[in-house]
Amino acid sequence: MKISEKYDIIIVGGGIVGLSMALANAKSGKKVAVFERHPQASGASVRNFGMVWPIGQPAGNLFDRAMRSREIWLDLSRQTGMWARPTGSLHLAYHQDEMAVLEEFVAATKGAGYQCQLVTPAHVRSLSPIARMEGLQGALWSETEVNIHSRIAIKMVSDYIQKKYGVDFYFNTVITDIDFPSAYTFDTEYKANEHIYVCSGADFETLYPSVFQQSGITKCKLQMLSTVSQGEDFNMGAMLCGGLTLRHYKSFQNCPTLPQLSARFDNEEPRFKEYGIHVLVSQNSWGELILGDSHEYGLALDPFDKEEINSLIINYLQSFTEIPDMAIADRWHGIYPKLNGQSEFIIEPENGVTIVNAMSGAGMTLSFGLADEIVQGGMVFT
Repeated sequence: MKISEKYDIIIVGGGIVGLSMALANAKSGKKVAVFERHPQASGASVRNFGMVWPIGQPAGNLFDRAMRSREIWLDLSRQTGMWARPTGSLHLAYHQDEMAVLEEFVAATKGAGYQCQLVTPAHVRSLSPIARMEGLQGALWSETEVNIHSRIAIKMVSDYIQKKYGVDFYFNTVITDIDFPSAYTFDTEYKANEHIYVCSGADFETLYPSVFQQSGITKCKLQMLSTVSQGEDFNMGAMLCGGLTLRHYKSFQNCPTLPQLSARFDNEEPRFKEYGIHVLVSQNSWGELILGDSHEYGLALDPFDKEEINSLIINYLQSFTEIPDMAIADRWHGIYPKLNGQSEFIIEPENGVTIVNAMSGAGMTLSFGLADEIVQGGMVFT
């Protein structure tokens, strides 16, 4: 077996979590190597909305982490020319209970750092050319959300940290075993002077199967779609969602009217809860609109997508948007690890090795901030 040169830090996984850990360590002067089993990241990191979404995080550490991630995303955009729009977001309200939840949220979070306000339908029109005006009672406008193009951004970030900080990337390279300070491929031993981070769900399962089995982590399958390009000059403005999203994100969970809102949706369409559907709309740099999504949980997820779910998403979407061309260009699903009740799973299975996993669908929003906390020593591993 060949023995490679030594690195300070070895990272397993080239998705958003692995890239975040690589960037944070490289900035601190470490010599870093990233190992990705595929030719490029192809999992949840590129199968998402491209939303950096602080408004969905509860006040406190998670919101602060999201805002730190936002800052890093915008800095990367300035450094690389990567498409990133600080569009903000609108939660549109067409029912009294939806407006009540938004009012309760604004009242409860004063001074918590959210840069948001309730706005009138006339103001909504100035922020979004595609929001449906019929029946609109008002909206929550938040300034903090950033729209990126995930499929392009992940590659641009890896290229940037390779060129800027000398991070070595080993694509098409599977780490088959770890025994700190060594990480092994089928024919080469790589050594880490300081630490190894395992930041890929599939590698976590195979490298530390007993830890995975005992972790309580499950998996979430989400279905998504994208429209054809709306045109070269199209700009949807703020990213959009409706009242259904209010029961998905933890930031709204303590609003007193939320159970009433949830009960109404259960009565109107119980399949929303059955399939974990809430509906968001973002854009990519090609002018396509990204639509979704659903949430089905388990360790043995159905590999086949349900057109029923796609129809539910599109039908609800049309209750709060007026999209010029609704022709669908792509359909896909993503799978990410989730640990109920926790925003991440961090553990040291052996000295010198840390698993960073289970970002529960908020990897684009939280990973950069989390990596800073880990590298700067603010996290306590269990």
